Amino acid sequence: MGDLGAEGSPKDRRLTARALERLRRLCLSLPETNERESNGERGWFVRDRKLFVTFVDHHHDDRVGFWCAASPGDQAALVSAGPARFFVPPYVGHRGWLGVYLDVPVDSHQVAEIVTDAYRVVAPKRLAARIDERARAPGVNPSRRSASRPR
Repeated sequence: MGDLGAEGSPKDRRLTARALERLRRLCLSLPETNERESNGERGWFVRDRKLFVTFVDHHHDDRVGFWCAASPGDQAALVSAGPARFFVPPYVGHRGWLGVYLDVPVDSHQVAEIVTDAYRVVAPKRLAARIDERARAPGVNPSRRSASRPR
């Protein structure tokens, strides 16, 4: 298990800040992304237009996590397999978006794959292809797109 999430009380501001910073690094490592406020929360966009991840700090509950775009079927599969870690978020859940809790122990590699998949869902095809090109570069382990889904 990785250390991306904030174990213990989600009200602990240091742990929330740490979870936000790790999510920020993941999102901003993707091509042509930027961060800005969206509906009162931090959000990451592709080319400043298309939202792909939103950090949620006690939004409608006392939990810390994020909402993200998801490929068809991923939301249902992940929520069914791990309801303590995944949820259907309000407002965007009906569009297939996935909620991921960060105030429980999380698998950092799985979170990175979920964020990358969210980017692929929203980004233009040519931009999303840059992730695959980067993964094929020498010395880089290719991302296994299916690894974010339960086995």
